[in-house]
Amino acid sequence: MFTGIITDVGELIGREDGRFAIRSRYPADGIAHGASIACDGCCLSVVTVRADGAGSAFTVDVSNETLSKTTLATWQVGKRINLERALKAGDELGGHIVSGHVDGVGRIVDLKPDGESLRVLLELPHHLAPYAAPKGSIALDGTSLTVNEVAGHRFGVNLIPVTLTETTWGRKKPGDEVNVEIDLFARYVARIMEFRT
Repeated sequence: MFTGIITDVGELIGREDGRFAIRSRYPADGIAHGASIACDGCCLSVVTVRADGAGSAFTVDVSNETLSKTTLATWQVGKRINLERALKAGDELGGHIVSGHVDGVGRIVDLKPDGESLRVLLELPHHLAPYAAPKGSIALDGTSLTVNEVAGHRFGVNLIPVTLTETTWGRKKPGDEVNVEIDLFARYVARIMEFRT
């Protein structure tokens, strides 16, 4: 489990046959074999890890299922990646409960400055649109965000300066695709409602 609070921005330094290598500032001796790390919101398990300068380089295996449901198929060497280590008992839950199981891919429609912040308009695929609710939570590229408004398949979020500088969001542009994880509670409410109708 994760919180959607990004703790590092890593870099893809290699990929071959479903194995991705990522450089991070996380100390190598703090990453166990099999540890879960959310990479742009995708929960991936560490296969190997080594020291790399002041940080580490770790590898993860990416399945065809993950490649088909996320943006990972398009990743190229040099890509910057939002990273978050798995939540530990007693850690502060600063965002919302995030599983790291991506539901689909959304698309950035527009970006507009709003004072020091940035308002972002995004579009969801049809099957995810019903789960976006005003003032509800959503994870985009692993970042816990609050939905501002919703209109059909589109919704808006507001990014504060620290989010823009401490994540990959400061580099986004219209047309970019993002990994979407809908709120866990919305998922279960929708499932319950299926049996009540």
